[in-house]
Amino acid sequence: MKQSQRLSARYHPRMRRLTLLFLFVAATSRAATSIPPIEYRHRTLPNGLEVYAIQDRSTPTVAIQVWYRVGSKDDPEHRSGFAHLFEHMMFKSTKNMPSEMMDRITEDVGGANNATTLDDATVYYEVVPSNYLETLLWAEGERMGSLDVNEANFKSERDVVKEEYRYRVLAPPYGMLFNVLPADTFVKHPYRRPGIGNIEELDAATLDDVRSFHATYYRPDDAILIVAGDFDSQQLDGWVDRYLGAVPKPSTPMPDVNVPEPPRTEEKRVAEHGANVPLPAVAFTWLTPAASNEDAVPLTVINTLLTEGDSSRLEQKLVRGEIAAEVFSQADLREDLGMFAVGAIMASGHQPVEAEKIIREQIASLASQPIPAAELQKAKNLMLTSELRERETSEGKAFDLGEAIAIDHDANAVNTSLTRLQSLTAEDVQRVAKKYLVDGKPVVITYTDQGEKK
Repeated sequence: MKQSQRLSARYHPRMRRLTLLFLFVAATSRAATSIPPIEYRHRTLPNGLEVYAIQDRSTPTVAIQVWYRVGSKDDPEHRSGFAHLFEHMMFKSTKNMPSEMMDRITEDVGGANNATTLDDATVYYEVVPSNYLETLLWAEGERMGSLDVNEANFKSERDVVKEEYRYRVLAPPYGMLFNVLPADTFVKHPYRRPGIGNIEELDAATLDDVRSFHATYYRPDDAILIVAGDFDSQQLDGWVDRYLGAVPKPSTPMPDVNVPEPPRTEEKRVAEHGANVPLPAVAFTWLTPAASNEDAVPLTVINTLLTEGDSSRLEQKLVRGEIAAEVFSQADLREDLGMFAVGAIMASGHQPVEAEKIIREQIASLASQPIPAAELQKAKNLMLTSELRERETSEGKAFDLGEAIAIDHDANAVNTSLTRLQSLTAEDVQRVAKKYLVDGKPVVITYTDQGEKK
């Protein structure tokens, strides 16, 4: 893919991987049996770079990931989209590597590469035949230590990001709805800013702004290297020391985003509008705890119970009942605090108030009525089956480990989260639904065509 055409894998606030990749396969209770742990080796280099290695020599491939602890929450005020912009710029030239070289050294040997901007981190990832591991470590060291942050690269990638904004947010009829959910949910925390940014703030950015952001966050002591797959441990250590250990650690301290979000004391209603919206929509959002909180897993199960699969509660009540054309929910669990969203795009002839009533009823039911054992087990099995399928690949293992380190602040969470899911009870789901979704005050967002704006 030409770098001028590169689109990020995901720009929006991401769901936990535990709920992203549901594979609607036949779920059986055996999906909840013994799960082998992901075994890893960890060391920290003198320059602060954290290195994790997951050895799996079953196939001659290797996954390389670099997680920088900088995401859209770290964007400067009035400069939203900077983390996402750098996701693109990191594929441009370095001191010893021309633009598009990352594509050549991955795709031309049968591999792949991409990147994704999260709220709390930016991830660069590659999968290649294992005999190209040294080349990729050299390339990651190049862009960590000598990226060309110049006017030409800045302007070309800013144009790409602006086009992506038009393509992903402005063009789809419901693109703006999902773009404004965080802004309508968070009052003070920088999670409220859209990860993709906006055209006005991107146009206002200067090269000095961009260079300052790069110097602040793209450094070895703000990064995590994960290598998973077929490698020799001693050889890996030598290459990492040579190519990434040589990148100097800056003397300036790392900034810390610490903006407390005030508790929501009353329900809030917001009317949003978009262009060419054929059917109205409604969405609820609630504030939830951080990904590391013990209540995170029950929230992901509630997400599954509500909208994942044909037998899910809102699918049955709203879509099968022909009240809504589509339903959605998102247990968006992040480093500092989270957001739970649920909503519906209405069927022709129906209004948001109809879906709003049913959503409230189903949330109340989860909190007050015992969940049938078969329904709960099916939801857990769907999640476990999806996760186990993902862990069949070195890339999937690396993503899960990276998320545990960068978002949960606990590498071992890569293993304990599935244990918590297996042991989850109906009482856990009821307690969490009541605490955050019934006792918590939602924001209720209606979304209609801008022609209906009063």
